[in-house]
Amino acid sequence: MITNDLSQSGAALLGGLAVVVAFMGVGLAIAQRQKKLTVVDTMWGIGFVLVAAETALVSSGGDGDSSLRWILLAMVGVWGLRLAWHLHRRNSGQAEDPRYQALADEDGRSFTQVALMRVFLPQGIAMFLVATPIMIGANNEEISTPLLVAGLVVWAIGFFFEAVGDAQLAAFKADPANKGQLMDQGLWRYTRHPNYFGDACVWTGIWIVVAGSGAGLATVISPIAMTVFLTKVTGAALNEKGMKKSKPGYDEYVRRTSGFIPLPPKK
Repeated sequence: MITNDLSQSGAALLGGLAVVVAFMGVGLAIAQRQKKLTVVDTMWGIGFVLVAAETALVSSGGDGDSSLRWILLAMVGVWGLRLAWHLHRRNSGQAEDPRYQALADEDGRSFTQVALMRVFLPQGIAMFLVATPIMIGANNEEISTPLLVAGLVVWAIGFFFEAVGDAQLAAFKADPANKGQLMDQGLWRYTRHPNYFGDACVWTGIWIVVAGSGAGLATVISPIAMTVFLTKVTGAALNEKGMKKSKPGYDEYVRRTSGFIPLPPKK
C-alpha cells in the first residue's frame, strides 16, 4: 500500500477549509450586492481550482510525490476553469436561474438568509467534501501507475461528456428554430444529464488516481457525495422539476432516456 504524509494532508485540509470559507464569504457578498444567487454557479469550479492550488503549495514541503500534486492541479484546473467559463457565459446578463428563484420564493426568509443557509453554506460544505481527494491524495508518497492511467481515462470520459454535452445544449439553444423545444439530440439522446454524468466521472477519476494509499482510498466520500448532489439534491432533481412544467413532451423523454448513466434510448 502506498503511504501518505498525514501531517501534510492535515495541513492541506486546514488550508483548504480556510480557502473554501473565505471564497464562499466573497461569493455571499457578491450575491448580496447583485441580489442574484446564480453567481455561485460560476464560483463552483473556481473554488476547486483554488483548493487544488493551495494544496500544491502547502504540500510542497512534505514527502508527497511532487508530480502527483501537479497532476491533480492540472486535472482540477482544466475541469474547473472550463466549467466556470461556460457557466459565466451562460448566465451573464440573464435573470436569476429559475431553480434559485424558486428556492428563494419557497423559503420565505430574507435574501441574505436564503443565500447563506440554502446556497453558500451547503455548497461550501459540499465543495470541501468533494475536494478531499485533492487535499489528501496530493500527499501520497508514490504514484500508482495503473491507478493513474485508470483515473485519467475515467476523468477524460467525464470531461468529454460534460464539455460536449454543454456545447451541444448551448448550440441548440442558440438556434431560434429550437425556441421552446426539448433538447434530445447528441449525447442528450443517451442520458438526460450528460453534464452531470460527466461531473461524477471527473471526480471518480480524480479519486481513482489517489486511491493507492489508505488515506486516499478513504476519500471515496468525494465521488459518492458528488453523485448524490448531482442526482438527488441540487442537480437533476431541481432541473427536472422545472423541465416537467416548461417543456412539452418531457415525460415522454423521461420514459425513453436514461436519467444518468448513458444508455441506448428505449423504443
